[in-house]
Amino acid sequence: MSGIAEIAPRSGTAFRLKAGALLTVIDPKGEQVSDLVAFAAQDMREVLSNGRTFDYEETIRLTKGNRIWSNRSRPMLEIEADSVGQHDFLLTPCSEATFRHFYPTQPVHRGCMGNLVEALAPYGVEEHQIPTAFNLFMNVPVDGESGKVRVLPPVSKAGDSIALRALIDLVVGLTACSAYDSNGGSFKPIHYRIDQAAA
Repeated sequence: MSGIAEIAPRSGTAFRLKAGALLTVIDPKGEQVSDLVAFAAQDMREVLSNGRTFDYEETIRLTKGNRIWSNRSRPMLEIEADSVGQHDFLLTPCSEATFRHFYPTQPVHRGCMGNLVEALAPYGVEEHQIPTAFNLFMNVPVDGESGKVRVLPPVSKAGDSIALRALIDLVVGLTACSAYDSNGGSFKPIHYRIDQAAA
């Protein structure tokens, strides 16, 4: 595809991403998280892995030049550009359980997990197969002394983006996150663009 596609607030989508294609995810209004999951198109049991990625990249602060690895120790994506430099790969996609736990006075929402389950169903993916997402633009500082994590509003501004190159054929799930704290208390769209590799 060419041009920009929009993911409506608190929703998600899924699509195939060919090896060599460049996926650019854009925060059009600022302070909006997007959960990204990826599966190897040839075998959907191979998924992106935060543990393998932290191990091989030797950092939890992933940005330009870092690769996202699979549970089978293969690089799946490489970050080619990043105007934010603050993303999270520790926390799981928000879900109905998340809302009951953290937001007991707010209406329960199916969250990114529910949106990913629906978007990925045509590819044969079930809920238990969805891994910890690479949470684009999410601001989760880790205290160096205690190890405590916090969820703060994203530092992304309107128009900020991250570009990831597919290193193998993938199926990608992508959301506009639904959790209050993750997005500074409001919900906005996410834009994305796919540029195919030159022949």
